Amino acid sequence: MLRGIYPGRFQPFHLGHLSVVKWALERVDELIIIVGSAQESHTLNNPFTAGERIEMIRMALTEYGIPADRYYIIPIPDILMNNVWAYHVKMYVPTFQKVFARNPLVVRLFKEAGVEIDIPPAFNRDKYNSTLIRKLIIMNEEWKDLVPSSVYNYIKSIKGDERLKEITGSDKK
Repeated sequence: MLRGIYPGRFQPFHLGHLSVVKWALERVDELIIIVGSAQESHTLNNPFTAGERIEMIRMALTEYGIPADRYYIIPIPDILMNNVWAYHVKMYVPTFQKVFARNPLVVRLFKEAGVEIDIPPAFNRDKYNSTLIRKLIIMNEEWKDLVPSSVYNYIKSIKGDERLKEITGSDKK
């Protein structure tokens, strides 16, 4: 059984993330999706709770027909000690053999920990980018086509768009 991990903050989970999940599942039997910075929420960079992000991911993967027995979704809090972060992750998740990541720091930390790295394609990163999506939400511009429809509907249902605007002091409706 070949298992990999895909760490991210997923603030929010978008179509680029979905593409990475699909790509990774072509290379492993099971994928552990790590919801990083699990302790963070209600800030500009991390507006959604770990629980909300888990729900978004689960809804999106269900929407796109990805069987639940092919993945785990595990929240992991930050420890703010980069040199031991890869080992910290290993404490929280089942055994894995491979890491799927593009973030240079994540790649370096897992290489140093002796784990095989697989760097996924960028999948239209300039468009599918959580920072951009959060900015579009705040500016009340169109973002619906950048996330799975289940994620869009979920964010609207929890008033996540209103939360982001309130966090920034923006009252655009």
